[in-house]
Amino acid sequence: MAYNLEELSAKLEIQEMLYRYAQLIDAKQFDQLNEVFTDDAHIDYSAMGGSVGNLTETITFLHGAMTEMFPNSQHLNANTQITLSGSANITEASGRIMCYNPMEMQVDGGPETKIMMCGLWYLDEYTKTDSGWKMRNRVEEKSWFFNY
Repeated sequence: MAYNLEELSAKLEIQEMLYRYAQLIDAKQFDQLNEVFTDDAHIDYSAMGGSVGNLTETITFLHGAMTEMFPNSQHLNANTQITLSGSANITEASGRIMCYNPMEMQVDGGPETKIMMCGLWYLDEYTKTDSGWKMRNRVEEKSWFFNY
């Protein structure tokens, strides 16, 4: 399939935003997630045992869950499938993004850790804002867990 410049630009901008999301999560810079989510975003991490809610609720959840239980993580995105809506002046899109996620996990709240891995897909809806592409909806779809 051939893409025009607007389509290529939209796909690359969305991909960069997705990489920024992973960077913010792994750096535990949760308070900066407004860079990649709209103010009215809905975020559903329940398939992997997480929260469901708006951006503020999600940031609160991440501060508690990711900081204490998972001292280190990597969110590796692959198979980025982005579908653009419309043919002129593209402002909406959706995505199915594969994520491979190894995380260091504390064992029984003590100093010992182990590596837990999971595989999932992000099912996303994106919108183009004045400050660039952002997610307005993100739902995790579970694939697998290892060593959890």
